[in-house]
Amino acid sequence: MSSKNEEPSKLDENGNEKKESWGYDLYPERRGTFKPTITNVLIGKEGKEGIEKIKCEKNVYNCIKESPIVKVMLAALKSSGCPVDIRRHISCEVCDYSVSGGYDPQLNQIVVCQNVSTRKGMVQGVLTHEMIHMFDYCRNELDFKNMEHLACTEIRAANLTHCSFASAWSQGDASLTKIKQAHQDCVKTKALYSVLAVRQIGKAEAVDVIEKVFPKCYNDLEPIGRRIRRNSEDMERAYREASYYGYDL
Repeated sequence: MSSKNEEPSKLDENGNEKKESWGYDLYPERRGTFKPTITNVLIGKEGKEGIEKIKCEKNVYNCIKESPIVKVMLAALKSSGCPVDIRRHISCEVCDYSVSGGYDPQLNQIVVCQNVSTRKGMVQGVLTHEMIHMFDYCRNELDFKNMEHLACTEIRAANLTHCSFASAWSQGDASLTKIKQAHQDCVKTKALYSVLAVRQIGKAEAVDVIEKVFPKCYNDLEPIGRRIRRNSEDMERAYREASYYGYDL
């Protein structure tokens, strides 16, 4: 990126430059800072990391083998020249409880939060969502430090794999008379939460960036070709349609 796209430094209340964490503070095991506390061990919240990792890795393996939508994403990545090695590109780790997963562009690796995403369905959602980011990084040369790029990939991931009428309703974005608008509002809300989680910016600034790139990014349905609704046959349809895009399943 050219220098004109670089963002200005942020200052704290004392006028000192704030060090951007880029969301890595949400992944303490990855940073080497995770240490179980005695209190959390006693209440059962921590101290079972080894067992959690085994369960998480089993769920990941089962999703890779059985989930239609995960299979589509794996085929799309392979078709784009970015094949996924489950041992290299997916890692089960302890995370902050505010996140269920993440994508590390420095290592080109998906993080599944073993202490949060404890069920197969949750792991499937994390893998699919984060594989959209991996696809964008591979295919579109995504720069996660560029606010517009970040907003766009979060819009795409929410649009393709997260938002449905049910999720829009749970977020307070749903309306029985404006279902299409409810879906768009759900995508914007989900993208906003994701951007604010990893960038030290104000809500108004994040909203402005999301609105700027929304029309183009919302209408980009690659590589799935359709929006996946909850409790529907959309995953199976996407799997059946994958051959139309040249994916080898």
